[in-house]
Amino acid sequence: MRRRKTAVAAGCCLAFLLGTLLNVLFVPGSEHPPPPRDGAPPSPPGAPLYPPEDDGGGQAALERQIRERYEEVLRYRQHRAAAAGRRPLRPRERRLMDLAPPRTSAEQPGPRGRAAAAGPRAGASAELSLEPPLLGCRDIRNVSGVQYLGSGYTKAVYKAVLNRTLAVALKAVDFGGHDIARCVRQFSTLGDCYRLAAYKIVKEMILLQRLRHANVLQLYGYCYQDSNDIPDTLTTITELGSPLEMIQLLQTSWEDRFRICLSLVRLLHYLAHSPLGSVTLLDFRPRQFVIVDGELKVTDLDDASIEESSCTSNSDCFMEFPARNFTLPCSVEGRCQNMNEKRNLYNAYRFFFTYLLPHSAPSSLKPLLDKIVNATGELHWGIDETAAQLERVLDLYKSGEYLQNTTRTPKYRRVPEAFIPDENYRCWPSYHHKGCLLSVFDVNEAIEICDSYSQCKAFVLTNQTTWTGRQLVFFKMASNHIVPDPDKITYVKVTD
Repeated sequence: MRRRKTAVAAGCCLAFLLGTLLNVLFVPGSEHPPPPRDGAPPSPPGAPLYPPEDDGGGQAALERQIRERYEEVLRYRQHRAAAAGRRPLRPRERRLMDLAPPRTSAEQPGPRGRAAAAGPRAGASAELSLEPPLLGCRDIRNVSGVQYLGSGYTKAVYKAVLNRTLAVALKAVDFGGHDIARCVRQFSTLGDCYRLAAYKIVKEMILLQRLRHANVLQLYGYCYQDSNDIPDTLTTITELGSPLEMIQLLQTSWEDRFRICLSLVRLLHYLAHSPLGSVTLLDFRPRQFVIVDGELKVTDLDDASIEESSCTSNSDCFMEFPARNFTLPCSVEGRCQNMNEKRNLYNAYRFFFTYLLPHSAPSSLKPLLDKIVNATGELHWGIDETAAQLERVLDLYKSGEYLQNTTRTPKYRRVPEAFIPDENYRCWPSYHHKGCLLSVFDVNEAIEICDSYSQCKAFVLTNQTTWTGRQLVFFKMASNHIVPDPDKITYVKVTD
């Protein structure tokens, strides 16, 4: 009887495993598109898998969407054109105009009076022109090590190495993405659907050039190249960053997590006072940011907006979030006051501050950090006050003013030019996954930390520093084996 039950249980487990395996092998899945070929984005697919959907507007509806997106691009560019004046277009810049919608009969050249009514196409050359790119198609032809990084609704992103020296990110319209697939199903015209999607990349290029800041990703260049039936497909070349992984970030030191929040606040302060006006990030999620040399940078700007909501009363200035809602005042000019700034700030609170700021922070800084988190969560502060308070935290941390004066009874023996190679123990958070490596302001703080760990019997000052200039220190559980090292100083706890 027991053997029969065992056999039945084994059979059930085997059936479950086989079913899971067949499910994995044969269930329809999504594969990432192939990498760009000689600077071109992935080749477009063949005929649509589904019959076209007709929403009643047909081709006219698609042309209207293209024109609206084209005019949006002009709005972001015309500020520079007005300030800098018109100049002849370089050959590379004319390629941007290949994306422009064709002019209707009302927009054809005519008398001077009619030219002003020609719409955005008439003055598009100056507005859409970009500064000369540092990198272009010639550089992409020497690309190597292409690696798919990810994709969203519109774009696919690849990592590549140019000329065997410079690692960059390549962005192109994803022909298998949501935007293209939905448009082709609805209108059954791949060329125009590509133009509609490509305008989002052009908009992002313009914003990357207009918004020059340390926490905005750098645009290195772009390339136009034919790809199958689509002429002049666009690939942008940008600075390469590491994806922002929140789970990994939670395991890093408080100092590094604070740096991420400080980078974000500095970015939002700039966006609130940018040359374009107040800029809001409508698609505000951690995946829209990357980390470059420890600094947070925004990488996705195609959903950014400078439009401030109009209003006739405060009830029109309603902001809804998953956890709570806010109503902002309506100004006498008929605009919701600081809505773009407040939206960015609350998103920073709910995606970043609540997880990264208070946890494992120095105890004397926690009251101020809690105040910052609570004030942004209630939108009691604007970005100016938030930035000032975070800069204050940085000053306290770098200067050592946050340290509390305590009396220390244990004594330590100083051993210059010495290191303890073993005797490690783990602590959290640590800069070293197999030992306890922390940053300190000075020797006194190192002594205070060692005294707080029962297993700590010694520590080693290294010649390495963090981004704030603090010294990295290894904490050890014994000092049985000390070796010479000219770049380190060891302190051993003296026992009675």
